[in-house]
Amino acid sequence: MIETERLTLREFTPDDAPFVLALVNDPDWITYIGDRGVRTLDDARTYITDRLRKGYQDFGFGMWLVERKQDGASIGMCGLLKRDYLDALDVGFALLPDFRGQGYAFEAAAASVEYAKNKLGAERVLGFTLVRNDPSAKLLKKLGMTYERNFKIPNDDADLELYGADI
Repeated sequence: MIETERLTLREFTPDDAPFVLALVNDPDWITYIGDRGVRTLDDARTYITDRLRKGYQDFGFGMWLVERKQDGASIGMCGLLKRDYLDALDVGFALLPDFRGQGYAFEAAAASVEYAKNKLGAERVLGFTLVRNDPSAKLLKKLGMTYERNFKIPNDDADLELYGADI
């Protein structure tokens, strides 16, 4: 678990299925991250078990549920990913619409980067976003990352921008 001034980041459990169902079907998630085919609570439980919890089992980290301390509201996900097509950990983040624009994504992402540095010994961190996703690019820059290059994920045609920083 990671704690910040306003947030707690914790591992997902199958009980978080209703939240995951809502988040991955948010129109902005589908536009900027992609359709994960999660349509039911059972699909969401499978997504949690097969995708989100897999990182914890394989690497000891992954995407965490972001909860607001003041009321325990589940507001998004943020964390670290180890992808075989990148040479460093990357930070990912997504919030439900009602919680955007309040600094929560930056707070959670900054805590994730600190975790990468202090707990995992990472010396570098990456982030990427679709070329047209200006709010995410702005957040990556605010984290101290700089644009490195455009790239494509293997077997995906999306035009992405890669950002990186030594930490």
